[in-house]
Amino acid sequence: MATLCKPAVSVPEHVITMEDTLDLARSLHADHPQLPLALRLIKNTGVAKRHIVQPIEETLRHPGFEDRNMLYEAEAKRRVPEVVRRALDHAELRPDDIDMIVYVSCTGFMMPSLTAWLINTMDFPGHTRQLPIAQLGCAAGGAAINRAHDFCRAYPGGNVLIIACEFCSLCYQPTDLGVGSLLSNGLFGDAVAAAVVRGTGGTGITMERNGSHLVPDTTDWIAYSVRATGFHFLLDKRVPTTMEPLAPALRTMADQHGWDATGLDFYIIHAGGPRILDDLSHFLEVAPEAFRFSRGTLTEYGNIASAVVLDAVRRLFDEGAVGDGARGIVAGFGPGITAEMALGRWTRSGATAERGATRGDLLETSVRGAGSRATAPSVR
Repeated sequence: MATLCKPAVSVPEHVITMEDTLDLARSLHADHPQLPLALRLIKNTGVAKRHIVQPIEETLRHPGFEDRNMLYEAEAKRRVPEVVRRALDHAELRPDDIDMIVYVSCTGFMMPSLTAWLINTMDFPGHTRQLPIAQLGCAAGGAAINRAHDFCRAYPGGNVLIIACEFCSLCYQPTDLGVGSLLSNGLFGDAVAAAVVRGTGGTGITMERNGSHLVPDTTDWIAYSVRATGFHFLLDKRVPTTMEPLAPALRTMADQHGWDATGLDFYIIHAGGPRILDDLSHFLEVAPEAFRFSRGTLTEYGNIASAVVLDAVRRLFDEGAVGDGARGIVAGFGPGITAEMALGRWTRSGATAERGATRGDLLETSVRGAGSRATAPSVR
């Protein structure tokens, strides 16, 4: 019974508002033939403000890919540990209770991954498994939850720490002048989020099923072109139409679980933009209010890539309106076009513990059942 506990989320101190963004677009691209279209699209995002790791004057400069990636690493090491500590506190666990760390990010690159640095500096056990995910873009938040769920099913009683670290502002490319790029400049924000999936106990979303779906022949709709200047984001104008093929995938997974995707109690959806949420509301026949957590993230932080679903889950916790047993769906969308989807049920602390098994008992049982095929995480 893997339970996604309350996430911790942090955004940088530098703020850029919608009006700041529009003014910058007007001043930087005054002669752009499609500026009116770009301004209209940016206004339609509904993003009131975003947070970025540098002042806007520094963000608009491009010192080179090497300098930007060094800044990514420095900012990740500065900001991630505090968020991890809060996530562990929410889950009522310590570093030595963690059996795997899943780290997702698509806005910088490190090898070894930040997971190795965290194990060395935050007293995680040396046997902690590491799973860095770098190429699923915005879908990686959903993928991280699903891989944590898979791990806890393989090793009942294990605990997984999820971290999403996205500094989208470090991918700004001043020479990219397509309408999709101009829109992206007004849509994406920076954030760090973390959450623990507990194998037993905990309050939150107890995961019951997960799945993936790829829309055929859409691999060039969301992509990176990796050049000497870094990551150049490519966004096809057809991306907002993806909910028509993805809504049936959500319905199918719910049907396979005996649930009706139209009648769930909560919806945690990656807010790539308002059109995504509007279309999903239409195709799933769900009231727009059902996506209020995702809209809250979009309005206050912008599209924070893989961190969106974790922030939306945090908002679900903060609202405090769901009762024990409430059913819901978590879904992230990204390059591929890929959907990472999960079904879960709200569970209060202690509800799963009534079964009477301890963490060590469950892990030992898992190893005996797996025989020589698997090695259990060490228990402390």
